[in-house]
Amino acid sequence: MIVPAGGRWSQQVTETSRALDLEPGVFALEDPREIALSLQRSAEASVRRKTDPFRSAMSMLNFYINRAGRNLSPERRACLEAAKHELRRLYGRTSSHEDG
Repeated sequence: MIVPAGGRWSQQVTETSRALDLEPGVFALEDPREIALSLQRSAEASVRRKTDPFRSAMSMLNFYINRAGRNLSPERRACLEAAKHELRRLYGRTSSHEDG
C-alpha cells in the first residue's frame, strides 16, 4: 500500500479498505446505533470481505478505535464502545469475547 506524503496509513486503510466499503462519515456519527447500522450495511454488502459480516464490521470498528488511540475524547470513545454493543445486538451476539 502506498501512503501519500504526509498521510497516515491508518487513514488510507479506513478510507480505502478492500474489506469494506464504508459509508462516508460513519465514524463521525453521534448515535452508536447509527454507526453500528452503517457498519452492518457495509459488511453485508461487501463481496470482498474475508470473514462473516459481524467479524468484518467489528474488526473495522476496533481498527478505528485502536488507531485513534489517545486522540479520541472520552465521550467519543464511549460512543464508539457503545457502537460495539449495538453491533453485537444487531447480530444477536452478546458475549464480550466476540470482538473479532
